[in-house]
Amino acid sequence: MTDLTGRTVLLPRSPARAAGLAGLLRRAGAEVTVAPVIERAPADDGDALAAAVSDVLAGRYAWVVITSVNAVEALTAAQHHPTGATSATLAAAPVRWAAVGPATVRALADAGIAADLVPDGEASADGLVATFPAPSSADPASTGPVGTRVLLPLGDRARPTLREALRALGWAPDVVTAYRTVRSDLPADVVGARYDIVVVTSGSVAREIATQYGTHAPVVAIGRPSAEAAREAGLTVAAVADRPTDAALAAAVTTACEGEP
Repeated sequence: MTDLTGRTVLLPRSPARAAGLAGLLRRAGAEVTVAPVIERAPADDGDALAAAVSDVLAGRYAWVVITSVNAVEALTAAQHHPTGATSATLAAAPVRWAAVGPATVRALADAGIAADLVPDGEASADGLVATFPAPSSADPASTGPVGTRVLLPLGDRARPTLREALRALGWAPDVVTAYRTVRSDLPADVVGARYDIVVVTSGSVAREIATQYGTHAPVVAIGRPSAEAAREAGLTVAAVADRPTDAALAAAVTTACEGEP
């Protein structure tokens, strides 16, 4: 990696999620500040999430589609909800799992679940839809009202893009709010500091950066959807990671810094 000595980078993520990327950038000489602008909070309706998990365990879904690590954590926690607590585990559920990218694949693996489908290309909702099969009469598991049901455990700010695209393919998607995304205020010293690069890892992060920090610093985006959200929020996108990984984000930060005076 190019020497980043003297460069300042803001990682608006939780310390746990930022640790890998922060380590890579610091080893390259960058001065890194970690300060989240959003946090995960439990869904308002925990009973609905617990009921969805019970349906997964009972084989009432053909697929569960995972678009974030937060969704995996929320699903596994819901197994212990008072209204749906069971000795069964999601790892043993008679259902197929689709994961949007490497981070969600790892989160599923940590829960003992192997992903059955991962996009070949872009790690996004569009990438998932491009890879997702249509229900087939040749596949007994995808015929009938149960076989076409797909569970989408999403955040409360999720757009309807994935649900609508799966419905167009012939599936019957059910959306359940798995978690809420809430604002986390940046400290005053962070707001007042100058950063060469700000890393945005979701549309929600991009919008909060524009609101809390401003639009004066160029950003590196984790993927195309985050880059589009950043531009819509008035931010200047200096580089986009080619994969949603710490190594790819670090490479994109290097590319962005090389283009700065």
